[in-house]
Amino acid sequence: MNIQDIIKLIWYVFQIAIGYNLVLPFLLLVLYAIVKKKTEHNLTSKPEADYAIIVTAYEQTTLIPAVVASLLKLNYSNFLIYIVADKCDVSDLKFEDDRVIVLRPEQTLSSNTRSHFYAINLFKRAHERLTIIDSDNLVDPNYLLELNKLFDLGFSAVQGVRDAKNLDTLYAALDGARDIYYHFYDGKLLYNVGSSATLAGSGMAFTTQLYKECLGHLDITGAGFDKILQKEIVSRGYRIAFANDAIVFDEKTSKSDQLVNQRARWINTWFKYFSFGFGLIGKGIFQLNWNKFLFGLILLRPPLFIFLLIGLFCMLLNLILNPFLALIWFLGFVIFIIGFILALAINNTDARIYKSLWGIPTFIFYQVLSLLKVRNANKHSVATKHFHADKKTQ
Repeated sequence: MNIQDIIKLIWYVFQIAIGYNLVLPFLLLVLYAIVKKKTEHNLTSKPEADYAIIVTAYEQTTLIPAVVASLLKLNYSNFLIYIVADKCDVSDLKFEDDRVIVLRPEQTLSSNTRSHFYAINLFKRAHERLTIIDSDNLVDPNYLLELNKLFDLGFSAVQGVRDAKNLDTLYAALDGARDIYYHFYDGKLLYNVGSSATLAGSGMAFTTQLYKECLGHLDITGAGFDKILQKEIVSRGYRIAFANDAIVFDEKTSKSDQLVNQRARWINTWFKYFSFGFGLIGKGIFQLNWNKFLFGLILLRPPLFIFLLIGLFCMLLNLILNPFLALIWFLGFVIFIIGFILALAINNTDARIYKSLWGIPTFIFYQVLSLLKVRNANKHSVATKHFHADKKTQ
């Protein structure tokens, strides 16, 4: 094999490695349609499991009172709320309900998992389960009841749905569209075809024992603790269930600079942790474990805008090199678009999200800008600062 043949082989392998991401979601949808079976998750009369609800805040506590008010309206009684206010002024965080415990670390933690374990080490009692809520989230009143349905089936890790709390700007609506896409394919479908839902950073719950087992020996800084956590869970042979009706309402990015900084951190975590996928695929093959294999395949997928741009480049280049392959790429994009629209349609998407789709090129442009900040992403901020922008601001 000469050098030209080697280059050609590498080029074909590269195209396959990128191109499968266009059609995999649709293949999951087809597989889901074939194997779909309705599972009844009925509420049981079991005693209420004891939950620790951990709310982490970094520098900003403006939205904490609303978060707590939402949690106190849960249709549930057996829980305590632990607010870890890292590097925050807590003088205004006064709550009359004794189920709310405000913790203010003496030293700055600058880490999600450090905040979680700070709370765990100060638990008022031995909570059976814990759930992680962001400082900008609101929860559906049945959130814990819906989580219990999956725990009662024997799962030790459950991911809920993060619905958009705000759709008042172009970026917020497009961010909401992205979340719907990922929750549908990386959550509902992955779980229902026998693999695991990917973790979303909040709106997720675990047995306290499993969480401590997976992360208790690690000191994780920067973004991406959920990437490590999901890898540790699946590697240990567990599946992460998906609770379609365990809903938290999440504050979406509403301005371009906010979007760039947030995505820089997220892209940084993919480059940092995507190699986990190789290990899980290997274990899945040698152990004949479908959960590990398919989940590992998902972990290798680049962020959405990256593989779309690379795919577009490959399609255009093949117009010169190999028109037949260019046609294959075009069909791949058609299948991807169909899959994307189906995800929105099946989930009864808000009309504001459909109206925002014209702004996808702008959304992608700002994510490309975020690539310039990837190397130092975690130095810009360890958390996204949220605010309600003027509705005229785009």
